[in-house]
Amino acid sequence: MGLNVVEWGDEDAPAVLLAHGGFDFAGTYDVFAPMLAAGGWRVVAWDQRGHGDSDHTELYAWSADMRDALAVLDSISTDPIPFIGHSKGGGITLQLAETVPHRVSHVVSIDGLPSPRPRPDVSDHERTRLLDSELADWLAHRRRSAGHQRRPGTLDELAARRGRMNPRLPQDWLRYLVTRGGREDADGWRWKIDPVMRFGGFGPHRPQWTLERLPGLAPPMLGFIGLAPEPMGWGTQPDELDPYLPPGAQMEVYDDVGHFVHIERPRQVADRILEFLA
Repeated sequence: MGLNVVEWGDEDAPAVLLAHGGFDFAGTYDVFAPMLAAGGWRVVAWDQRGHGDSDHTELYAWSADMRDALAVLDSISTDPIPFIGHSKGGGITLQLAETVPHRVSHVVSIDGLPSPRPRPDVSDHERTRLLDSELADWLAHRRRSAGHQRRPGTLDELAARRGRMNPRLPQDWLRYLVTRGGREDADGWRWKIDPVMRFGGFGPHRPQWTLERLPGLAPPMLGFIGLAPEPMGWGTQPDELDPYLPPGAQMEVYDDVGHFVHIERPRQVADRILEFLA
């Protein structure tokens, strides 16, 4: 399986690993990443399997994404480097830091820390029944989706679809994302992401598992949280994270920013990260 890897900056500069969120692609960093590169870093990102220009595959699972992340890391450097991740990518980089702690120097999470609020508890018997139903539904979805293509549309129609998930992003950004995360076929534009994939299809994984890893995180950590509600966001409140943060962790909280902090405030986020890495 082939992974599409994207780089910004001088290839001889110190490297930083950058992971995108679910249902996204490396192109969402096209404004933010060059700012880090201009600060003296070789910024390396990749399209996760089934996303962007990476290959579609039979297996979509958190463990597979972890193996892909390690493969990209191995292609960059054997020395400790900073890990930066947005949303799902924040969870990937945190687990990668736990798995290969000798390979990471700093960890930056861009709105990638989930809320610890638990789901309503159920009995063990009911939990088993729900799991059985969830797995059956997922397998049925895979069978229905086999061989499907995503629905085509005009560039503006795809931008409008994305806008329902990212209502805070301006129209110019939404149109640009279509040109990076979509392709133009004879019948119109369609998103490149594998039609088999759907939200919640990255398991087995639960967001709370990310929080459980935080207290033991050894490298310096910087986190960003956008408090403006957005469909793709976590809805995490800063005080919820206090019991989980490792010693010395630094947090930046923005009241008027949504889930895509690095798109709404690229200069501010890049400058704060460059300061942190220095």
